[in-house]
Amino acid sequence: MGVTYDTGALVAADRGERRMWVRHRALLAGREVPTVPAPVVAQAWRGGGLQALLARLLVGCDIGALGDQQARSVGSLAARAATTDIVDACAIEGALRRHDLVVSSDEDDLTAIAAAVNRRLEVERP
Repeated sequence: MGVTYDTGALVAADRGERRMWVRHRALLAGREVPTVPAPVVAQAWRGGGLQALLARLLVGCDIGALGDQQARSVGSLAARAATTDIVDACAIEGALRRHDLVVSSDEDDLTAIAAAVNRRLEVERP
């Protein structure tokens, strides 16, 4: 099982929340590279030098691209879950495909998306 970071995880890291940084360092020490879908980065990134902590976290992550096939899968998942939150659907689509644990502050919405396709999702708070 791998790990996917949702926007809540990036926000926690950007705020310097100790628990998130302990988790991230432990993953890297265990040679586990967390995945962050590109739309999640776009939702959290505001640019400039004020996000030095977030930039440092992202260096240790695999930024998952959103190609044509995955974009179609995300759109289908969003439709089945009756959600307009494409960023959440993107994070869930990849996590379900890779069987990842998701680190997020939005457990209820994410598990509802997974439930729409009869899948169970493991979510932990950042």
